[in-house]
Amino acid sequence: MVGGFEQAVLAAMIFVIMLGMGAALTPRDFALAIKRPYAMLIGLVSQYGFLPLIGLGLALALPVADPVKIGIVVMSCMPGGTTSNIFTYFAKGNLALSVLMTINSTIVGVIAIPILVVASLAVLTATGNLEVVVPTQNIVLTLVLLLAPVLIGLALRKWNANVGALVELVGGALGIIFIVLLLVTWVPRNWGFLTETPPVVFLGVISLGLLGFLAGYLFSMALKLGRWNAQTIAMEVGIQNGPLAIAIVVFTFVGPLAPLQQQVLAVPALYSLFIVISATMLTLWFRRTNAADDQKMPNALL
Repeated sequence: MVGGFEQAVLAAMIFVIMLGMGAALTPRDFALAIKRPYAMLIGLVSQYGFLPLIGLGLALALPVADPVKIGIVVMSCMPGGTTSNIFTYFAKGNLALSVLMTINSTIVGVIAIPILVVASLAVLTATGNLEVVVPTQNIVLTLVLLLAPVLIGLALRKWNANVGALVELVGGALGIIFIVLLLVTWVPRNWGFLTETPPVVFLGVISLGLLGFLAGYLFSMALKLGRWNAQTIAMEVGIQNGPLAIAIVVFTFVGPLAPLQQQVLAVPALYSLFIVISATMLTLWFRRTNAADDQKMPNALL
């Protein structure tokens, strides 16, 4: 499903994407996050609170194989990806909040992701829904290694703003390129796999994104964050970092677990494919409602 050459290319792309995420952040952004942390905290709670619970619920409820359950759990514990920033931009959302949430959730994820994955897999094992033991130390090592380019990107931005902006642009572009490559090369080559995959697997993958959108939006609205910020948080929670999930699976499922690697990879690969469709539809809806609000503003001032 994902060959050795593709894994090497993916590793290089992930490094540059994470480098770009770090380059997108400036000291001023940290100051703003500390000064106005309310929306950020709501986003992090949605990201690492509700979504992992949704993933665990889907893994418990759906009659799928163990590797698919593991894939759903891992995918639900991921931070936001740079793709969410792009969709937020086109949806006319709060782009600054989206970028900050993406980077902060990635940094927090170094600690949160292993804890959440271990806890979720423990629940699956205790309930008899999982028989595979996952080496969580590999997940921790992968995340620590992936944090390094974020810090390098931050240092580059501080050293030279122009270089940092260029790295940020390249990193964001690679996030889109990854999705395009998935559509152009991966889908045709794995068409047989797609047609043979049980519908319940597609249900789990698509539901994870849709329920993430819903949880982020409703929680933000319930705490009176406002529709503009709620839309942004919905995007950030629903659009997880698929390339990062693929990288974690590739570097974790080695040795005795290597035979399961391709089956687990099916979840983040399918998620990355279908979340683009779901996010596009949601973006069009958000953009339409925001445009309607903009038209009402002059009338409200009369």
